[in-house]
Amino acid sequence: MDVKTEFVTLAVSDGTSMRAYVARPFGAVPSRGLIVCQEAFGVNAHIRDVTERFARQGYIAVAPEFYHRTVQNFDGKYDDFQSAMPHIRALTDGGLEADLRAAHACLMANGTGPNFSVSVVGFCMGGRVAFLAALALPVDSAVSFYGGGIAPNERSNGLLTRVKDVHAPVLLIWGGKDKHVGPEQSRAVTDALREAGKSYVSVEFGDADHAFFCDARPSYHALSAAQAWPFVLAFLDTNATRREQARSARA
Repeated sequence: MDVKTEFVTLAVSDGTSMRAYVARPFGAVPSRGLIVCQEAFGVNAHIRDVTERFARQGYIAVAPEFYHRTVQNFDGKYDDFQSAMPHIRALTDGGLEADLRAAHACLMANGTGPNFSVSVVGFCMGGRVAFLAALALPVDSAVSFYGGGIAPNERSNGLLTRVKDVHAPVLLIWGGKDKHVGPEQSRAVTDALREAGKSYVSVEFGDADHAFFCDARPSYHALSAAQAWPFVLAFLDTNATRREQARSARA
């Protein structure tokens, strides 16, 4: 399926403006919406490619540039993590929630009616943001790839004190060889969700390292990425269909 892509500028509730990359099926009405949350390296070529992959599945997908308050059009390099650090440190959950709402509003404005479904997927840093969306936005599901900082760590208090507010099914994807987001963090997340009675799926790819889905990084693990992709699509589709049917029944 061919896709149409463009950068758009979104108004955020705190008075700032945020650029976002949008991909949609060319010549077709998008059936569903998806927010794609960046890695630490910004809305770079890889994240734009992932956004387009989802568009080829029928989604209108939007990737917001979360660093817009400190830098414009950041396109990080995978061998220069330090260049991203000032912008990561400047992020706040309140600011991210405002950005997510702006992206959600963009999708709803381009949707197909009151039953239009919006979900969220994120990678690394964006995996945490996707979990945050499941707390703060009316999304139908959330997918978090190796999200660091959901559980408390040395840099963050995490999000687990707010786990009672999770209102959408969450898919958690981890790498078994991940030293950045280790098993103690993944267990803390799943334990908190279980104790709160939330709907979740947690999948560990035992041969995979951190960022295994990114085919632009040395840690890319082709087999695990190939296995994860249809699993993610099925999770998104199943939950969107369930929510759409429930809304139609209430109408």
